[in-house]
Amino acid sequence: MSGSDQHDVPQNDADNVSHNDQDAQHASTQNTSTVSRNVSRETSSESHASRKQNVPRSPHRRQAQIHRFLSDFSRVKWRIAAKGIISGFAVGLLVVLYRLGIGYGTKFATAMYAWLRDNPLWIAAWAAAAVLAGLFVAWLIRWEPMASGSGIPQTEGVVTRGMRMRSWSILVVRYAGGLLCGLFGLSMGREGPSVQIGAATSQATGGRLAHGQVDRNALITSGAAAGLSAAFCAPLSGAMFALEEIHRSFSPTILLTAMSASLTSDFVAKYCFGLRPVLDFATIQQLPLTHYWWLLPLGLATGVIGVAMNRLLLGLQTLMSHVPAMARPIISLAVALPCGMLLPLTLGGGENLIAFMERGGAGLGLLAALLIVKMLFTATSFASGAPGGIFMPILAVGSITGALVATLGGMPDLPIALDTQYVSVFAVIGMAGTLAAATKAPITSILLIVEMSGNITHMLPVAACVLIALFVADVCNTKPIYEVLLDRYQAGHPNNDGDAGAQPTAIRSGVVEYPVEIGSRLAGSALGTAPLPDGMMIITVRRGSRDFVPNPSSVILAGDYVVVLFSECSESAARSALATLCRG
Repeated sequence: MSGSDQHDVPQNDADNVSHNDQDAQHASTQNTSTVSRNVSRETSSESHASRKQNVPRSPHRRQAQIHRFLSDFSRVKWRIAAKGIISGFAVGLLVVLYRLGIGYGTKFATAMYAWLRDNPLWIAAWAAAAVLAGLFVAWLIRWEPMASGSGIPQTEGVVTRGMRMRSWSILVVRYAGGLLCGLFGLSMGREGPSVQIGAATSQATGGRLAHGQVDRNALITSGAAAGLSAAFCAPLSGAMFALEEIHRSFSPTILLTAMSASLTSDFVAKYCFGLRPVLDFATIQQLPLTHYWWLLPLGLATGVIGVAMNRLLLGLQTLMSHVPAMARPIISLAVALPCGMLLPLTLGGGENLIAFMERGGAGLGLLAALLIVKMLFTATSFASGAPGGIFMPILAVGSITGALVATLGGMPDLPIALDTQYVSVFAVIGMAGTLAAATKAPITSILLIVEMSGNITHMLPVAACVLIALFVADVCNTKPIYEVLLDRYQAGHPNNDGDAGAQPTAIRSGVVEYPVEIGSRLAGSALGTAPLPDGMMIITVRRGSRDFVPNPSSVILAGDYVVVLFSECSESAARSALATLCRG
C-alpha cells in the first residue's frame, strides 16, 4: 500500500466516525496530516516509524468509543449545554451590574423625595429634570421599540414567533433608560429587563457559538433563564420560567441548556451578593395545619387581586396608547413625585415594601393605601412604555394582599381570630398567588417564592394558594399577560423592522422542534394522514430517549417531540401551524 493510500484510509475513517462533530474532525485531520508527513519522510528506524504510524490510531479509537456512548442527539445536547455555561457567565455579569444600578437608583430616589419633602422649593427643579429624563427615555424607546416595557413578551416573540432583535441597541436602552427611570423611582422591576438582557447577550454570543437556528433559539432561551436566575438568585425558577413562559415547551435539550446557564449565572450573582436569599423569610413562623383553611380566603383574595392587576396593566396601556408617545414617560415620572413624597415604600420594584410586610404591624388603613397606590403607580409606570418589569411589583402587591387578609383575620371581633405572628407567612403565600393569577405561570410562581424566601417548608401552602388563585383567574377568563402583551406588540409592529444589524430569526427555511400535547390534532395520527401545510415535513420524532425517522405509517403519540423541516415560509408561520396541530 502506498503512502497516499495510507493517508486516505484514516482520513475516510475519521469522516465516517465524526462527520457531525466539527472539533473531532478537525483533530482527526491534524493527526492524519501528521501521519502523512511522517510516512513521507521514510525514516530508517523501523520502531520509530511504527511509533509514528500508531499516532492516529489512538485518537480514532477514543473517538469511536465516545461515539458509541453518545448518540448524535446527545452530542448536540451537551455541546449546546456547554455553550449555555459560557452564555450564563456573561449574562450573570451583566445582570449583576443592572441589579446594582437599579438598587442604587431606588435608594437615591427615596433619599431625594425625602429631601424634597423638607425642601419644597426645589420641586420645580426636580420636575424640570423629570421632563428632560422623560423625553430622553421616550427617544430611546422610539429608537429601539423592542426594549420598551418588560422585555419578556419580546423575548418570547423572538424564540417562538421568529421576531428580530438587535442585541446591542437593546442592551444600550435597557441600561440607559432602565437605570434613569430607577433614579426617579418608577414602580418597575428588574426581572423583565434582566430576562431580555440575558436573551440579547446570548444572541450576541450565539452569533459565534451557535450552529444554525435551533442552536440560536436554545441559547436565547437559556440566556433568558440565566437573566431571571441572576435577578432573583433563583436558578430553578429561571430554568422553569424559560420552559413555561418563553419557549412554551419542555424540550430536554432546552431544559439542560437553560439549567446550565441558570446555575452559572446564579453562581455569579451569589458570588457578588452573597448567599443570603433575596427575600429573607427563612425565620418566619410555619403555618400550622389547623390554620390551612385560611388558604381558601387567601387564595380567593390573591386571585381577585391578580386578575385586577392583569386587567389594570392592560387597561392603562390601552388608555395610554391615545397619549402622544413622547409624553408617556413624562406622565409616569410626574406620578412618581407625589408617590415618593407621601408613600416612599411604593418606589422602585417593591423589595422595601415586601420587607415592610415581613415585619408586620401595619394597620388596615395603611395596607389599603399601599395596595391601591402601588397598583396604580405600577400600571402607570408600565403603560408609559418605560423599560422596566412587572414581576417584582406584582409580588409586592401580593405581599400586601396577604398581609391585608391576615390583618383582617386577626380582628378580635371574629369568632376565630388569626394570630398576628402569621402576617409574614400570609405575605409570602400571597405573593405566589397574585403572581400566578396575573401571569398564568403557576409552576414558576411556586418555585420562585420558595427559592426567594430560602425556606422550602412553605411549599405546600404556597402551592395550595396558587392553585386556588389560578382557578379564580380561569373563572374570570383572564389571559396570560405576557401573551397578550406580545400580541399587542406584534399588532403595533407588524413588520418587526430593524436595521441591517438586526438578527433575523424569521428565516425562510429551517428546522423547528415542537411538543405534541394530549388532545391535539396530531396526537394519535399516522404521519401519512397528518394535515401538515405545504412546505413542512416531519423529519425526526423524539420519543423519550429515542430518536427515529418516521415513515408514513408511524403514529405520533402525545408527549413526542417532532422535528419539522420547513421551507418557503417564515419560522413564525411554521410555529403557528404547528401550534394549531400540536396543542391540545
